Amino acid sequence: MKKLIQTILFAGLVGTFFSCGESSEEIVNVYTHRHYEADQQLFDKFSEQTGIKVNVVSASADELIQKLELEGKGSPADVLITVDAGRLHRAQEKELLQAIDSEVLNANIPAKYREASGHWFGLTYRARILAYHKDRVDPAELESYESLTDEKWKGRVLTRSSENIYNQSLLASIIAAHGEATAQEWAGNLLANMARSPKGSDRDQVKAVAAGEGDVAIVNSYYIGIMLNDSNPEEVKAAEQVGIFFPNQADRGTHINISGAGVTRYAPNRENAIKLLEFLSGEESQRFLANINYEYPVNEKVDKSPLLKSWGDFKSDDINLALLGQNNRSAVMIFDQVGWK
Repeated sequence: MKKLIQTILFAGLVGTFFSCGESSEEIVNVYTHRHYEADQQLFDKFSEQTGIKVNVVSASADELIQKLELEGKGSPADVLITVDAGRLHRAQEKELLQAIDSEVLNANIPAKYREASGHWFGLTYRARILAYHKDRVDPAELESYESLTDEKWKGRVLTRSSENIYNQSLLASIIAAHGEATAQEWAGNLLANMARSPKGSDRDQVKAVAAGEGDVAIVNSYYIGIMLNDSNPEEVKAAEQVGIFFPNQADRGTHINISGAGVTRYAPNRENAIKLLEFLSGEESQRFLANINYEYPVNEKVDKSPLLKSWGDFKSDDINLALLGQNNRSAVMIFDQVGWK
């Protein structure tokens, strides 16, 4: 209840903040779950090029979705930006996003990275890779997400909580590939092979591998890039000790997920919102995100960063990303049933 009251108060303050400017000023109001400096730099470039001021409210995806629900037709938000197709699907399911038709977005973003009717669009993607200790694991031992349930990995696997959307979407992809019964068996067997109780962030999993708490971790690829280029030498040292392995290359491909955005249902500055999404999908913005944040660009005209190139090409799972959202409830239930906390 306390959190709900805080959210309501926050929503009121944000509405006041967004309405304080001159009525003639061109603006676009962004609710974003992403917390990267690269994003703000792109918003600043967008303002420089278009004269449209970008107002930003940052919070968790769940908080932002709840805010949009509470604000309803009076919401000042024009754009929702978040990570994971599961969350974008959730916002769409709650009718918080509107479908838009943009030739620019359709040209810049391949169909597999956007919702079919235009409710949301991927802006970057990241791979859910296996980070293994270079001295304790031979990459020839690694194969797939499924193979991590083999007896040889008992007490060696690290990953984060089942509450994390990245793991929920990974399990959702396994449901899509094998069905719920097999997915439940996989989740239970992987839990039995874990080196410790699931906890911490993806960075924490990498640090735990470096510290010898486990030998292989399931993490998002871009975290390795960020850690390798961190100003903290301890982050760099930990990341340097792990190798990158793209699982499931012999079958469906490595699970990927997106960071994406949609225009909110009651966007008061709809055209400016579309302009911002088009800008973020353009070659300049995509190149910037690829090189600063170590994410894979969705715009196929843009090359990967040198670091990502050094990791090599990989086959990605071509699952319709909307299925990650559709299978989310089943994934959460399975995690609960097997005791993956």
